[in-house]
Amino acid sequence: MITLENVSKSYTSDGMPALNNVSLHIDRGEFVFIVGDSGSGKSTMIKLLLRELTPTSGRIIVNNFDLSRLRRRKIPKYRRNIGVVFQDFRLLKDRNVYENVAFAQRVIEVPTRQIKKNVPAMLSLVGLPEKYRSKTKELSGGEQQRVALARALVNNPPILLADEPTGNLDPRNSWEIMKLLEEINRRGTTVVVVTHNREIVNAMRKRVITVKKGIIVSDEEKGEYIDED
Repeated sequence: MITLENVSKSYTSDGMPALNNVSLHIDRGEFVFIVGDSGSGKSTMIKLLLRELTPTSGRIIVNNFDLSRLRRRKIPKYRRNIGVVFQDFRLLKDRNVYENVAFAQRVIEVPTRQIKKNVPAMLSLVGLPEKYRSKTKELSGGEQQRVALARALVNNPPILLADEPTGNLDPRNSWEIMKLLEEINRRGTTVVVVTHNREIVNAMRKRVITVKKGIIVSDEEKGEYIDED
């Protein structure tokens, strides 16, 4: 589902690379944590997978798309195959919950009749069926992240990237979001979570890829988030 082959990314010609000759493979249906300190290269990896950046060298293949050969006009089509959730939710503040989720469907011109079925079903999945008329500012942080998850998933993407999805949440809401991600993964979606949350990583015992100074220093099945000194 996701393959990086000898991928490096440098932001300047003479600076230390943000990623340095990274290779990894993530199979369809896996649940993977990517962990590491700030500046380790995790965010660069996410941006490369979203094709917001291109690698300085190496090759990236995601869901059979070779990103090095992907033409600019094809990027929107490629991104429809990836759901994304961010730490700061990135919801449309002037629209209600229903419209935030429906927006992802309108962008790809799903018929209105189908949207009226899909959005309530997705809000039920994330536990917010009764909040569809609420404005996002009326929601708690945990509820906003649930709306962001519903929006990311409404187009049924095969891959979900979650970049610090619990970063702005208290422990109870953090666990609820992680349980949702686990359920989404059980339904067949490949889930990749970038996080600093050591407690969650160590409790869930999923595959853990640790990045330090642009290099993968460990890749463990049922791994832990361990300081790499």
